[in-house]
Amino acid sequence: MEKKLMLIVNPAAGRGGYKVNFAEALHTLDLGGYRTTLFFTSGRGDATEFAARHAANFDTVACIGGDGTLSEVLAGLMQLDSPPPVGYMPMGTANDVATTLGLPKNDTVGAARRIVHGTAHPFDVGGFGDDKYFAYIAAFGAFTEVSYATPQDQKKRLGHLAYVLQGAQQLGKIESYNTRVEYDGGVVEADLLYGSMSNSTSVAGIVRLPSEMVCLGDGMSELVLVKNPGSVAGFGEIVESVLSQRFDSENLLILHTRQARFIFDKPVSWTRDGEAGGEYQDITLKNYECPVQMIF
Repeated sequence: MEKKLMLIVNPAAGRGGYKVNFAEALHTLDLGGYRTTLFFTSGRGDATEFAARHAANFDTVACIGGDGTLSEVLAGLMQLDSPPPVGYMPMGTANDVATTLGLPKNDTVGAARRIVHGTAHPFDVGGFGDDKYFAYIAAFGAFTEVSYATPQDQKKRLGHLAYVLQGAQQLGKIESYNTRVEYDGGVVEADLLYGSMSNSTSVAGIVRLPSEMVCLGDGMSELVLVKNPGSVAGFGEIVESVLSQRFDSENLLILHTRQARFIFDKPVSWTRDGEAGGEYQDITLKNYECPVQMIF
């Protein structure tokens, strides 16, 4: 039986790399029983609008683009009572969600095969404030800013958290934030260098969490907090703790929670799925348990 597929394309992602073998990717979907309708974005917010207005008329929704495009699609689907399953054809450099899901990157044909032959899995979505969402991470701190500004080849060559910590330390640009964090299990009050709430084994391209630590559809998010160690030796201890994946530094907290409220003494800049997320002095993040299904 023929199925209807809504394919949202961000033509700017991956410098237009989706065009390579795109006809073959569409043919793969066609052979898999999908009748595909294309929607091309031309600016920020288009994918959210397309998904919210049209997704209910399709059996499956998929997108070609980076994590930001997927984030927009999920935000649109969160406006529906019963959203269809979601396929992802990742293009670009970071693609933390693709890393977590084990999807082929910059390979539309391989991703199309996953949509055809993959299985739909329950997937949590993050809530940011009252009316915003994120696919896999919301974060603040100098680590986040340095990470997203660092060329991917440098991060791969030097290591994720090690490069960010050591590089920022050398530049003397690490800023700390007097923060109160209220989460399911209690309260943390500390001078933080970094904080995030995520549903991913790849946290902002900085921390790699073991797969056994993360469940993508359990209604729980991973809360990562890095305290200011106050010394060069302290930085080294955090780096060693992360690279060894022991995560046993007293300055590194990894907790599990359904909700977290962050209160600062001044407005702090956030990122959502790698994009600018605005400044907030008091913001609550929460986990929406399995409102969508991801195909992988």
